[in-house]
Amino acid sequence: MDALTTRPLNDMDFDEFSSFVRACGGQERQARRLFAALYRPGRDVAAGLLGKLDEVSPRVVDHVTAAPWGRLRVVDRRQASDGFVKYLFESPLGGRFEAVRIPLFDKKHVVCVSSQVGCALGCAFCATGRLGFSRNLETWEMVEQLRVVRDEARLPVRHAVFMGMGEPFLNYERVLRAASLFTRSGGLQISGRNLTISTAGIAPAIERFTREGHPFRLTFSLTSAIPEKRLELMPVERAYPLPVLVEAIRAFTRARGERAVIAYVVIRGVNTGPEDVEALRQLFEGIPIKLDLIDVCDASGRFQPPDAEELRRFRDLLQVLKVPIGRRYSGGAEIGASCGNLAATAQGGTALERDS
Repeated sequence: MDALTTRPLNDMDFDEFSSFVRACGGQERQARRLFAALYRPGRDVAAGLLGKLDEVSPRVVDHVTAAPWGRLRVVDRRQASDGFVKYLFESPLGGRFEAVRIPLFDKKHVVCVSSQVGCALGCAFCATGRLGFSRNLETWEMVEQLRVVRDEARLPVRHAVFMGMGEPFLNYERVLRAASLFTRSGGLQISGRNLTISTAGIAPAIERFTREGHPFRLTFSLTSAIPEKRLELMPVERAYPLPVLVEAIRAFTRARGERAVIAYVVIRGVNTGPEDVEALRQLFEGIPIKLDLIDVCDASGRFQPPDAEELRRFRDLLQVLKVPIGRRYSGGAEIGASCGNLAATAQGGTALERDS
């Protein structure tokens, strides 16, 4: 019991939490009740708001209430005119990082979660990459991002994406534990099919994910199918070259029986030409994919999104691939909340004390 209680409860998966409850004299069915009580909206363990639970002894409840619970400080909340809300968090373990609440058709929210403080990959168009890497986030730090945002949201949170600061697959074990807590029945209750992990192409982790058979979705960031061009934009190409990445994606599609979602950041005059389309055609020949186009959002001004005519020409050229082509809206630009802009700073928009 001592070894378990040194870790925050929100760092434990359900099996670990159940072991802790049994060590306190409880039973697994009581662990399920306590687990659900801990993660219900608005609860506060420190304030003793677990309440009286049927069939759970007060002594076990007291043990759970007294156990550590990891907490983040909300440094700032900013809302953009399009409804995106960016949270700036500070951890007692050190460092600041961000999460974004994304409105979805005015009926529910998506929460974009960070997995690292900074990022080691150094993508040329990404503000997080320019920060460099500080450390991996613990599972509880990811859980708290989602829990805090969910508890303040006016609408239900039904989706979560690991697309914030950092490369999730360089923090594989903690991210997968957090994902299991996000989707656990009685936990944060997001469907496994509504949780997406985005990777820039860490091939060994993709292969491991495929072998382990997780229910979560993956998105693969590509940005160019031309190795030399991709290397300039995404240095991860040096460690995991396109042929290695594509074989991992091929195995993923075969195991899952579904299309791989390829995220393609479109950049004016850089990766929207006929040669880029032909490289895509050759690279993914025989592999079922869906291509998601995302406008580059580079606060430095070095890279610009294509204008309407360039984008139209590119989309026309892409028809040769005969694959579904989507357009991903990257909102919250005025508060630094759009794709590639998270840099652990407060800027723009409307400052919020709490959700309105």
